[in-house]
Amino acid sequence: MQEFIAVRVQDPRVQNEGFWNSYVDFKIFLHNCIRMAFTAKTSCVRRRYSEFVWLKRKLQKNAGLVPVPELPSKTPFFSFSNEDFLERRRKGLQQFLDKVLNMTVCLSDSQLHLFLQTQLPLRHIEDCVQGLTPYTVMEAILSYASSNQGWAQEEENGAQDHSILPVFYESVDR
Repeated sequence: MQEFIAVRVQDPRVQNEGFWNSYVDFKIFLHNCIRMAFTAKTSCVRRRYSEFVWLKRKLQKNAGLVPVPELPSKTPFFSFSNEDFLERRRKGLQQFLDKVLNMTVCLSDSQLHLFLQTQLPLRHIEDCVQGLTPYTVMEAILSYASSNQGWAQEEENGAQDHSILPVFYESVDR
């Protein structure tokens, strides 16, 4: 069996939280056929551009002098109904993840694993990696994978449900 990691960024979805608080999130599907690369064999999560910016910053900090790939540029004024813009952004995020997953230094980063294999909010990812949660990185990923949350999320029209680790969330919420 050939070993590979396949990632797809797809399905841009506009989330309207009022005129100034709208954003787009993307579905990230990961299929892992490398024995020890990722905990779960497959995952499906939704992430927004600002979360990718956070990930790039964290990966660069941990990679030291090894440059982390660039994200597509931030565009301050655009229309969420502009399909060309959304497709360029999607392709840019796809290229970013393709390059990151080919960097050994990034593959060992727990923040990348939690970003791609759980729907944990960013502050919970940070807390988990720092050992400030009652669950480990592996437990968070396995809990998310076993709940089939990524697939259920798609069936529910993308409603984000962070109830996957309710006891854990309650204990680490600030």
